[in-house]
Amino acid sequence: MDSSGILRGLLCAGLLIALCRGQASQEVSAEDFGVEKPDAAADKDLLEALEAVLGRMHSRVSSTEKRGIPMCGMGDKCAMKFGPRIGRLCDCGRGGSCNSYLLKCI
Repeated sequence: MDSSGILRGLLCAGLLIALCRGQASQEVSAEDFGVEKPDAAADKDLLEALEAVLGRMHSRVSSTEKRGIPMCGMGDKCAMKFGPRIGRLCDCGRGGSCNSYLLKCI
């Protein structure tokens, strides 16, 4: 009986040790890889480049509004049925499409 009690104790202790090791922090910081923080000048250069890219993208996105088709959100009514034809009310945003059965953006 004593050997089975000792075996159970060792088994429980091993299980506790295994569970405690699983609780260790898995966070990795930049210091671990020896990466230095960029200085303010590099941040400013990156910010200017990002503003330039966003300015070009804005001109492309607003081209749908220039055509006279407004944008509508998800779940909004995007078309109307006129007999056998379907007329567009608005254009669904990026990643969405107008469902021809429900006539809503999904």
